[in-house]
Amino acid sequence: MARELPNSKTLEQALLGSLMVYPSVMQECNDLDLQPEEFYLPSHQRLFSCMQEITRNGQPVDLNLIITRLADKEELDSAGGTDYILSLADSAISSANTRNYIESIKNTAQLRRLIFAAEKISNESYDASEDIDTILDQAERGIMDVTRMRRGSEFESSQTVIHRVMEQLIELRSKKGVTGIRTGYTDLDRITNGFQRGDLIILAARPAMGKSALALNFANEVAKLNEGAVAIFSLEMPADSLMKRLLSSESQVASNKLRDGKLSDAEMSRLNFSGSQLGERNIFIDDTSSIKVSQIFSKCRKLKTEYNSLSLVVIDYLQLITGTRADSRQQEVSDISRNLKILAKELDCPVIALSQLARKVEERNDHEPQLSDLRESGSIEQDADIVMFIYREDYYKKEQDDQVPEDTSIVDLSLAKHRNGALGKIKLVFEKNISRFTNFSNQGGDIYEG
Repeated sequence: MARELPNSKTLEQALLGSLMVYPSVMQECNDLDLQPEEFYLPSHQRLFSCMQEITRNGQPVDLNLIITRLADKEELDSAGGTDYILSLADSAISSANTRNYIESIKNTAQLRRLIFAAEKISNESYDASEDIDTILDQAERGIMDVTRMRRGSEFESSQTVIHRVMEQLIELRSKKGVTGIRTGYTDLDRITNGFQRGDLIILAARPAMGKSALALNFANEVAKLNEGAVAIFSLEMPADSLMKRLLSSESQVASNKLRDGKLSDAEMSRLNFSGSQLGERNIFIDDTSSIKVSQIFSKCRKLKTEYNSLSLVVIDYLQLITGTRADSRQQEVSDISRNLKILAKELDCPVIALSQLARKVEERNDHEPQLSDLRESGSIEQDADIVMFIYREDYYKKEQDDQVPEDTSIVDLSLAKHRNGALGKIKLVFEKNISRFTNFSNQGGDIYEG
């Protein structure tokens, strides 16, 4: 025998009766954002919707006006009929408990939404026409959609808001450091004030410029300097190879020695020490080669639940993510970039997505990347809060600066888009043999102090 869904039919009747007798009750309903669909009975939904319409037209809720309007719309019978509406008005006693009635009606509506979401999850799980990752993502989204349905925040007085803002300013002033996620690259952190939570950051370059190495350096430095977990999705490189790069950068042992195993005792000692340090950092690697956005969402949610916060998500690289639309690759990439922005906002952490650049960069004389070079989708630029390009002049010039070692490059990291701050170029030193990026200079003192 089927169970009746949670409802507050008696309270719905009492509230509707009060609305017909006490005009102030509608204001209470508006304050608590009561919606017609939150009533259990369809007849009550139509009645309340009619009352809202009358109020929006600037007229008081009146019994005769309600009946007339419902009759004109041929909805009187579906709203219970004249006798039923009259009985509701006759049963109204007081407006004293209307707030409690409204909150109870909203709570039971929330329970029904939860039941419907659970039933949908159950049906989709039995059907199993979709793959398991899509079903899991839809299940998580369905439950989260229900939990998000909360009453909107109330007005705050200017006095309350200014007090909170001034407290924040005092805290920032006393901190005297980067307020966002610290990257360890001082010139970059001066411009951005650290990577900001909720930002989508695109790091783009042509192949062999070092974008994967820089992304790994970001992940390592962020894990070292900030609380929370760092997630790396490596769609192109196996986890072991990626860790060898991290080890090489951290220990300053040349990466080719980690491949051929020709290591001295001193180098092995440095690698052991660096390995212990890396092992203590909350860095998590997923090397699924054809991952979907839904899988990235699911895995990041679980990681955030376990470690309370995420300080960074790195995706190498955007164009390798498996999309859901087959009709247009451009539209597919647009959907992916839009979802990555949603990921950053939902998980309250910066997301760095690496991106390829179109070949037309090679055709220009200066070879410096531009926003129009972002490959396959203009929406990547629109969705991103920051777009950074890597440019190595020495890659295109055959001659080597005598002052720079052969295995070292001076790299320009260009902020071509910065939604909430300044644009500019930052110089970094790239030591290719150990996949390490370091500050070109550290002028102006320690920005992390305090």
